[in-house]
Amino acid sequence: MKIKKLALALLVTLAVAGGLGWFSLDKETRGLLAALPTNRDLLFWSQPQRDAAFRALDRLPILAKARAIPAGGTAVPLPPGPPLPLALDIDTYMAGQRSAALLVVHDGKLRLERYGLGFDPQGRWTSFSVAKSFTSTLVGAALRDGHIRSMDDKVSDYIPQMKGSAYDDVSIRQLLTMTSGVRWNENYADPHSDVAQFNNHKPEAGVESIVSYLRRLPREVPAGTRWHYSTGETNLVGILVSEATKKPLADYLSEKIWQPAGMEQPATWILSSTGKEISGCCIQAATRDFARFGLFILNGARAGNGQSIVPDGWLAEATTERAPIGQPNRGYGYQWWTYADGSFAARGIFGQGIFIDPKRKLVIASNANWAAGATDPAATAAREAFYRAVQKAVDGEVVSVAGSGEPK
Repeated sequence: MKIKKLALALLVTLAVAGGLGWFSLDKETRGLLAALPTNRDLLFWSQPQRDAAFRALDRLPILAKARAIPAGGTAVPLPPGPPLPLALDIDTYMAGQRSAALLVVHDGKLRLERYGLGFDPQGRWTSFSVAKSFTSTLVGAALRDGHIRSMDDKVSDYIPQMKGSAYDDVSIRQLLTMTSGVRWNENYADPHSDVAQFNNHKPEAGVESIVSYLRRLPREVPAGTRWHYSTGETNLVGILVSEATKKPLADYLSEKIWQPAGMEQPATWILSSTGKEISGCCIQAATRDFARFGLFILNGARAGNGQSIVPDGWLAEATTERAPIGQPNRGYGYQWWTYADGSFAARGIFGQGIFIDPKRKLVIASNANWAAGATDPAATAAREAFYRAVQKAVDGEVVSVAGSGEPK
């Protein structure tokens, strides 16, 4: 009888805890409750499950906890500008992308802001690998603050548990450019790939989960000789920054970016099973604040005092090609995808992105849930075409103004 009562009490406790988790969901998300996933295999959720979960990833009871990223007191304004004269149908484009949000900021003014999938400006959508560019910027901040001595320091200088592994002779620069030479499988469609498995890895006692996972992997080629995309390595970068600064990554992000960049809303960062931010992924934020990050980078990552949070010249290095990726006019910087025309982008699976064009003072922020899943060649090509269309529209305005004799 006592055992039955104990079991009943446990069930009630779990039900209450779960109910509180669901109760914390916003009204919009509670309407999608039936579609919310009940397993942790994010890459293999159905489209309706993703639609429901991507706006509430930090509040799903099935996932590990998230750490808050506090905003400052005053948000950087995004004043409306005139509608952008685009030579394409926005509704058709957003439907093809399955867009949750699409923002275009030009010269500090919001020229386009549209939402879909029942999402809105107050909601938070998960970043996926867009977070990599935030993590990279924190490396620059840690360099400026003196927590990291040099980009050429070895990983094991900051994470001693990597000594003796294939990462022992890999530099921070090689981690950021994804040229470690260590084996990694980033196949999102393969349930046995590293990217699908590492979050479920059971770590050794006292070892952070990603450190435990990565230090077992073998070397394939010498460090610095090959570019190979690896979310695991960005997760290792996050551990390195946290170890170097002696702060949780979310706290350092709030201090160095979220507050100086004038974000409007607090954000969150999903934690691993061992309590560290999953730094290659999973910042939940409002799309306007993703756009503000683009503006922050566009303006030299400068804080309110006018001083950049990163060393002189570092941001130019980070956002231009450091490693070839085998595509014409494309490259990879320090966790940024680069273009030959000087623009660059943060990208995340399922259609997340921040595109930055310094020459045109242009930022495009987008959140989506691609129909084909994590990667979608047709949707990717359409997004690239959209970036070009926005650039062309901005250029057309400049030509028109110049031709009319009016001041630019």
